[in-house]
Amino acid sequence: MKFSFTEKKDTRSGFGDGLLEAGKQDERIVALCADLTGSLKMGAFQNEFPERFYQTGIAEANMMGLAAGMTIGGKIPFTGTFANFSTGRVYDQIRQSIAYSGKNVKICASHAGLTLGEDGATHQILEDVGMMKMLPHMTVINPCDYNQTKAATLAVAKHEGPVYLRFGRPKWPVFTPEDQTFEIGKAIKMIEGSDVTIFATGHMVWYAIEAEAKLEEMGINAEVINIHTIKPIDREAIIESVKKTGCAVTAEEHQINGGLGESVASVLSRELPAPLEIIGVNDSFGESGKPEELLAKYGLSPEAIVEAAQKVIKRK
Repeated sequence: MKFSFTEKKDTRSGFGDGLLEAGKQDERIVALCADLTGSLKMGAFQNEFPERFYQTGIAEANMMGLAAGMTIGGKIPFTGTFANFSTGRVYDQIRQSIAYSGKNVKICASHAGLTLGEDGATHQILEDVGMMKMLPHMTVINPCDYNQTKAATLAVAKHEGPVYLRFGRPKWPVFTPEDQTFEIGKAIKMIEGSDVTIFATGHMVWYAIEAEAKLEEMGINAEVINIHTIKPIDREAIIESVKKTGCAVTAEEHQINGGLGESVASVLSRELPAPLEIIGVNDSFGESGKPEELLAKYGLSPEAIVEAAQKVIKRK
């Protein structure tokens, strides 16, 4: 293994810690939460800046409208609730009040994907990236661990324009640098390789790293690239890598329809046609269960990435 970890921390805590630090750096930052302060790890910000924290209650559509209005007064609002409620419940408000006019709202969404676990299919939104990346003016970010989520939150605070920041519930390996600088729209090459490229996002970046180690034992040299920003996607990084390897696998905790895989496929089909395999949830809702067991059941595992890599190499 070319990467290791000494602890596991939830990415939502990276958001909470990043929000607190961003709030200390810029007094224009305000936070709004839809009755999920503990789940979103927004309590530290609330305690430090009570006059800049707004508990909107279970009224997500109203929260988005409030956030849009606050930007007119020069505030930088961060909204916080589950990914399901941050997108599906309030899509009209985001489209009309935030994206259409490019309002500087940061839509921060926790408990995304299958790793929400026991709460089940109604809360495990797997369509959110697709919904948000289709909106003009919207930036879509899906960091891979605690450190990167904290860094992304700080970067988002300085970015002008609407952002969808996606993160999760489970404790997950922390394997990226603590002092990293997060650059929106710039993919990160985690491991150099020559036989196949693995493009991964969010929690699946760690699984891609585990898959690379298994492939190396088989004599296959895989390149692993962390696509933390799904929109705008790093076209140059995709093309440069696939020019070298000749084929690719994508891995995401999201529906195949509308996710990272489709974004990579769009780049390759237009600029560098090459074999591609997509690891994601295949046109299905989730179910209640333990996070890692659900990932395995729905084909989101290191083993699945290995199989996809072997398959796509044969298609070169």
